[in-house]
Amino acid sequence: MAQRGLPQSKEALLKSYSARLKDDVKSLLENFEEIVKLAKGESDSQLSRMTQCEQDTYEMHVRSANIVRAGESLMKLVSDIKQYLILNDFPSVNDAITQNSKLFRQKQGEADQKLMVLRDDMAADLYDLEEEYYNSVYKCRIAD
Repeated sequence: MAQRGLPQSKEALLKSYSARLKDDVKSLLENFEEIVKLAKGESDSQLSRMTQCEQDTYEMHVRSANIVRAGESLMKLVSDIKQYLILNDFPSVNDAITQNSKLFRQKQGEADQKLMVLRDDMAADLYDLEEEYYNSVYKCRIAD
């Protein structure tokens, strides 16, 4: 049964994310510990020193590749979690849409108010200019 009221598919997905995280971190840690052990170089073996160095170098390359793989897997996990959150977090998406809608309505109201003031100022100025033009002596000369 699902915990915290989550559907089974979401609960299974979250469990798989958790398992991937644990596996990748464990892989990082184990490989790093083994590289540090190899770097100490205190192994007693029946191999010659050059052969042992080559073997240690190869093992370090393999373990460093495993660390890189685990790091890439963690980055993919983060990407998957972000995508899941973006696609399935409807309440926060709805809140963001509502907030943006309120903001844009407020800006629209402010712009409408400024346009109304501008219209009234232009109408008053136009009225003054028309009155000045019709009472001007220059109007009569141009008409002649």
